[in-house]
Amino acid sequence: MDAKDRTEIEQWLRETDEQRLSQLWTAADAVRREHVGDAVHLRGLLEISNWCVRRCAYCGLSADNRQMQRYRMSADEILQCVHEAQAYGYGTVVMQAGEDYGITTEWLAQIVRRIKAETPLAVTLSMGERPHEDLQTWRHAGADRYLLRFETSDRKLYETIHPSRPGQEYDRFDMLRQLKQIGYEVGSGVMVGIPGQTYGTLARDIELFRELDLDMIGVGPYIENPLTPLGKGEIDLGGPELIPKQDASATLKSHTVPNTELMTYKVVALSRIMCPEANIPSTTALATVNRANGRELGLMRGANVVMPNVTPMEYRTKYEIYPGKACLNETANQCQGCLKGRIAAIGRELGTGCGGRRKKSIDAI
Repeated sequence: MDAKDRTEIEQWLRETDEQRLSQLWTAADAVRREHVGDAVHLRGLLEISNWCVRRCAYCGLSADNRQMQRYRMSADEILQCVHEAQAYGYGTVVMQAGEDYGITTEWLAQIVRRIKAETPLAVTLSMGERPHEDLQTWRHAGADRYLLRFETSDRKLYETIHPSRPGQEYDRFDMLRQLKQIGYEVGSGVMVGIPGQTYGTLARDIELFRELDLDMIGVGPYIENPLTPLGKGEIDLGGPELIPKQDASATLKSHTVPNTELMTYKVVALSRIMCPEANIPSTTALATVNRANGRELGLMRGANVVMPNVTPMEYRTKYEIYPGKACLNETANQCQGCLKGRIAAIGRELGTGCGGRRKKSIDAI
């Protein structure tokens, strides 16, 4: 199948016929096999801080959440977890935090230098919107990749759910381009089914994955957190202004995207077809909405990465972007054992090494 046209992408997003969807899954899996192979790369996820200065309407880490017990891991704690990830055979450690300026530029740079000196692991950072100088410093220290999800290409919706800090006006698309210029492998992605998201916007998001030439694409279903403004119903994103003017008589329901497991698989599959070389994880959010085999189905429909959690148990339960996260009570050892068994059960093999993007000529795609 060919899904390079936005209209066709939207048609696939709206598709409900099981036989047609089976064709989509088969096509995405074939593209995955041809371009990135059967290896599933494991990235050790380390949630180093849940402090955040932002007030995002959907996220439990928001500075407005007074019920959250905050933490910030020490350098020694981080390095201990990194060595644990190495021992499990992971090729990458992903350090993730809220937008926490208690994580100073040089402090994190020193940790990155230690990781690169003491291990062969690739280092991925996900620290939010940081100044260009911070991003450069961390890259020079040895960080390999940076994750910054743009969440939605609908600027009005984005500004509503993700308000800027006073005096800090960043454009995430500009930042993604800057990150690539600095020399990072760059990852981004969106939430599927965030209230107010339309099929047209989501189709445009998938187009942007290709236009931005992303090295990594992360998508997962929006999961409501009852402690957030969206979860409390304090923000109305379902107004008629979201309906295209030419379809003013249509119902809002026919235009807004559901935050379902099925819709997420569609986005994973279409992302693979649009971006054949990208590393695409089967996310924890998918495992949360389908604990039986959500991750496996994601891997069978285009994904090639899984991110087992290596955060210490005492902190993991405090990193609550949304409630009920899968594998929350599994130790890092239990998690890696379970995932390796699940990957083998679907006939896939474990990846080795850092698992970076294998680039081919853009003209050849």
